[in-house]
Amino acid sequence: MKTTRCLVLAGLVGLTAACGGTAATTKTPDVASLTLVNQTAKAAGPLEKATWLLGEEPGTLDLDIDGGTPNRTVMTNVCERLMQTQPDMTIKPWLAEKVDQPTPTTMVFTLRAGTTFHDGTPMTAADVVWSLERHAAEGMNESDEFEDVESVKKTGDDQVTITFKKANALFIQAMAGDAGIVLNRKVVERLGKDYGTPGHEDACSGPYRLGEWRSGTEITIERDDAYWNKDVKPLTKAVTFRWADDSAMVNSLVTAAADGAYLAETGAAVALAENPAVNVAYGPTTRVFVLLPTDRGTLKDPRIRRALSLAIDRSGIAKSGFAGLARPWKVPVGAGAWSYERPAFQEAYDRLQGAPAAPDDATMAEAKKLVQEAGSPATPIVVATDGDQARSVIANAVVDAAGKLGLAAEIKTVPSSEFGAFYTDKAKRAQVDLVPDDWYITKSDPIGFYDNGLSGSSNNWVGFDSPDYDALVAKALETTDDAQRAKHVIDLQDRFTADMVWISLVEVPSTVVLNKKVTGPPASMTYFGYPWATDLGAAG
Repeated sequence: MKTTRCLVLAGLVGLTAACGGTAATTKTPDVASLTLVNQTAKAAGPLEKATWLLGEEPGTLDLDIDGGTPNRTVMTNVCERLMQTQPDMTIKPWLAEKVDQPTPTTMVFTLRAGTTFHDGTPMTAADVVWSLERHAAEGMNESDEFEDVESVKKTGDDQVTITFKKANALFIQAMAGDAGIVLNRKVVERLGKDYGTPGHEDACSGPYRLGEWRSGTEITIERDDAYWNKDVKPLTKAVTFRWADDSAMVNSLVTAAADGAYLAETGAAVALAENPAVNVAYGPTTRVFVLLPTDRGTLKDPRIRRALSLAIDRSGIAKSGFAGLARPWKVPVGAGAWSYERPAFQEAYDRLQGAPAAPDDATMAEAKKLVQEAGSPATPIVVATDGDQARSVIANAVVDAAGKLGLAAEIKTVPSSEFGAFYTDKAKRAQVDLVPDDWYITKSDPIGFYDNGLSGSSNNWVGFDSPDYDALVAKALETTDDAQRAKHVIDLQDRFTADMVWISLVEVPSTVVLNKKVTGPPASMTYFGYPWATDLGAAG
């Protein structure tokens, strides 16, 4: 999917970005010293088995039907893609040996020789074509990735050619995601509706094969000792996935009943960060907490949005709402998306104004001037929360910032079960001015986010309408040269943040927790598309 919304309902707080290297044990979170790493320390030896925790049981292992986080965390070790995301969030050819783009609207994948599925049959160009057409079918989870695709054809025994209606710079990134998974057509067609359900085999080619799925209890994947790529040698023979809520997850990890977990709920990360029984590592991410403004009233004026952004104490939000596991952030996409032209993105980020870590006298004076220019509206700003710690801290920070600007503000609490309705129910949005939430994109390219600012976008609640912006999104999506696309994306970033279409607050890291016996997997957000279990093994 091009843009993914992810609810994270507990706390995190500040960090210095330092990608690469290995992770040392991090205990009490510290705004000044928390370090981001791509990967945990390299494993020293083999494991017979490991137990990994998920937030919930997958409903299906067919990622065309549901590409949720638990489903992906399991199946990224089983199914492979034409391209593969790396721990540093870059991508490289995988089932495709190389990719050529002879014209802006043509992409040619040369398939890797000797690739076989788990049943021993070779992967063919016909399997690739059929798989991509399945992903593109109406109603499938990744169908939006193929909107610009004119045709997918076998053009040689080891070659597949994609023809586009117009150039699409994001398609190569999509091929490192679920849209690029290659399936064994014969197995999927034989299983029919049973594919992806308990008691049935997978149809993939990865370093692990699906073992037993005991519905309601556990899923096991087993190392495929006949795996086609002899350069990849997983140290762990079998990984068993179980699911638990926050408290049970914490207990299982500290008692060594489980070996590891990627944490979506950051409250667990806070509880585990201080525990000597585990190692906690933090990695690059695209996830950012933001405020989504509506067109209800006061926040429809961009001057009020900019004034509020200037007055919000992001460092305070990071400290109070996220317990040491986030950092103040100026843009709506995390730095994990900077997989190309990183220096250019960093330079553009550094020069941005309007979203200070903490307001000072100068920024407050600027903010108050904007409020005056907007007529000092008297209608209260209403900010939503569901009582969750992070959202409540954000809501209170908004009330505090508004008060310092002479604006009235109040908090409206809704049940957690109803919070998601803000995205689907316009009448629900009409009750509030600001909705705090967190977002991430699964691609390592910021252009995957900025379509949210398009005129008429379902996530453009404030009614931002700019033909120039719309045209620039289209241009960026069609620009396949990385350096030139980065310039367009930076221009979009400048326009989006100048108008505060969304108000960015804090970036939160990817978090992996391991007991002392194991190490190796990535700490970055790459576990959605990289076979992280291949790096898991015994600690030294």
